Amino acid sequence: MKGKKSGAGNRYAVEAEALAAPIAEPLGIYIYDVEYVRDGQEYFLNVYIDKEGGVTIGDCETVSRALSDALDSADLISDSYTLIVSSPGLGRTLTKDRHLQHSIGQDVEIHLYKPDPETGVKDITGELVSFDPEQIIILAEPPAPPRGKTGGKKKAKKKKADGESSENRLSDEGMSHDKGTSVESTAPGEEGEKSRQDGEDKRLRLALERSSIASIRLAFYF
Repeated sequence: MKGKKSGAGNRYAVEAEALAAPIAEPLGIYIYDVEYVRDGQEYFLNVYIDKEGGVTIGDCETVSRALSDALDSADLISDSYTLIVSSPGLGRTLTKDRHLQHSIGQDVEIHLYKPDPETGVKDITGELVSFDPEQIIILAEPPAPPRGKTGGKKKAKKKKADGESSENRLSDEGMSHDKGTSVESTAPGEEGEKSRQDGEDKRLRLALERSSIASIRLAFYF
């Protein structure tokens, strides 16, 4: 659930998390995130919990009952609000360093403000390797070449001479156009190089400046 946050809302979220953590920890649950937001005329205190293997409805109900009592006793929030305790979901947004730490080794989806200079794209999916205050390191698949492009150097086309065989034409142009599919020719020595690279991780190691990242979320696949 999305809504408008305020300065007071941020304070409420921090203080509510301090109340929720000792309730969740004995149950093997950790507080993933807490937000206090306004949606229209209503206020919501959203508490996202998680644990190894995933949380259940029963976990959410247990934390919700205990936290509701703790919030009432602390008289923390003066507004009329609704408390919602839930799982952060599969495609959870990673907004804090602790979210990133829990996601090391998993695939993440990163949306950039501007296209990345190395890949030329704004949306990158890759394995989260590490992070620090300045940047996030991921291993990403090389971007696919534009449709119809082979990535190789273009060679000048030659007119077919009388009696020229298709094999000679293929040798001259370095391309086969059978059924509209372009196939790159292999230069001497390239086949051996390709064989040496087989089995290696050919993903790109990207160091993305955190200031360039609009959002980052855990990737999930159907």
